[in-house]
Amino acid sequence: MPSESSEPSDPYLQRRTLRRGSAGWVLLTGLGVAYVVSGDYSGWNFGLAEGGFGGLGIALVLMGTMYACMVFALAELSAILPTAGGGYGFARRALGPWGGFLTGTAILIEYVLAPAAIVIFIGDYVESLGLFGLESGWPVYLVCFVVFLGIHLWGVGEALRFSFVVTGIAVAALVVFAVGALADFDASSLDDIPVDPDAFGANSWLPMGLLGIWAAFPFGMWFFLGVEGVPLAAEETREPARTLPRAIRWSMGILVVLAVVTFFAAAGARGSAAVQEAGNPLVEALQPDGEATALSRVVNYAGLAGLVASFFSLIYAGSRQLFALSRAGYLPRFLSLTSRRKAPYLGLLVPGTIGFALAAGTGDGARMLNIAVFGATISYALMSLSHIVLRRREPDLERPYRTPGGALTSSVALVLACAALVATFLVDVTAAFIALAVYAVAVAYFGLYSRRRLVAKAPEEEFAALAAAEAELARD
Repeated sequence: MPSESSEPSDPYLQRRTLRRGSAGWVLLTGLGVAYVVSGDYSGWNFGLAEGGFGGLGIALVLMGTMYACMVFALAELSAILPTAGGGYGFARRALGPWGGFLTGTAILIEYVLAPAAIVIFIGDYVESLGLFGLESGWPVYLVCFVVFLGIHLWGVGEALRFSFVVTGIAVAALVVFAVGALADFDASSLDDIPVDPDAFGANSWLPMGLLGIWAAFPFGMWFFLGVEGVPLAAEETREPARTLPRAIRWSMGILVVLAVVTFFAAAGARGSAAVQEAGNPLVEALQPDGEATALSRVVNYAGLAGLVASFFSLIYAGSRQLFALSRAGYLPRFLSLTSRRKAPYLGLLVPGTIGFALAAGTGDGARMLNIAVFGATISYALMSLSHIVLRRREPDLERPYRTPGGALTSSVALVLACAALVATFLVDVTAAFIALAVYAVAVAYFGLYSRRRLVAKAPEEEFAALAAAEAELARD
């Protein structure tokens, strides 16, 4: 197994090395929450229009279960394979090069598209708050990418500390929001969305019927989307076998509490009908007469902080996934070169440029988030399958942390991830087919070119080679 602390002696890897030991479990827990916290401020509420309060509530429970089961499996896998590849590295070990590439590409789709979507929402917040007299558009997007890419290029320690501070502000404001909103909580307003009489199984709690539960799956995911990115920091973590499982579990626990409190407080303060299509549902919940209050202004500014935290951390995740795939030869190798400060500068600049171009060229944040969700569900299914395969194929593999429930836990995650993948077609079939088209191009590139040019000395490939050699010795 590659050393966690020593610098590689190979010239190829020396030019592709991250700064080790930069983060402990507290910073990584903050990173896990940062990936997701913007989803508490906006996006989830559109699920009310798909399934009503009851439909979104059931979707939240089911998707929360999926994420909980998956992160327990990822905690085990990250302790076994602490590399920057994260989910791609796990799938590479369990499912071979094709499984690794398919998983890594799905994750990359998620982490390139999500920041592009979020920067559009940041622009909308800047405009609605009247900050600096700016209007939402490409100048705002450009400033965000330039400033936050610059911080990442400066160094991972500085980047994670910045993210931790901004995330703390966003989480504190969610607590303040909940206290204010729950003071006006009215249970009778939770199911005030008009019932569709033609929907099967429709009632006041399920106004769009039973199918509305399924359609609300992608929006239930927005409370947790991105937390699976914590293992991508493995090579920059102190004692990853201990730190990563702890950070993943703490991140998920915090996110569950925030999701439940935010969901009930926002819908109960103003009513599900009032917030179902709001761009800033928490602010809307605090303004029953449409007039801004001191509390709603605080939450409005905090919403911007939450968006910045997720935007910033998702840029980090995308760069590390691209770095790992490139270092192993799945993508062009030059993309994994690192700077003197051990930052994958092309892994940051190339996705950032693509994200800026998509944001400035389309301005359609909702569609880009739907494409990101499509990629995420594919990766969830493959990562859960990887855990099942490794449990059955390599039962004696050293596991510093073991998933409660074992393969049964990851099997639940696999089934729910497949259901969520199908649900993306119910919400935005165009976005699903766009994601499929991007996926098809990537698969063609790998099948026709890069699968014959993999780098055996990359950590993920080295792990796989060692496993193959051990299996061969066992057969002899």
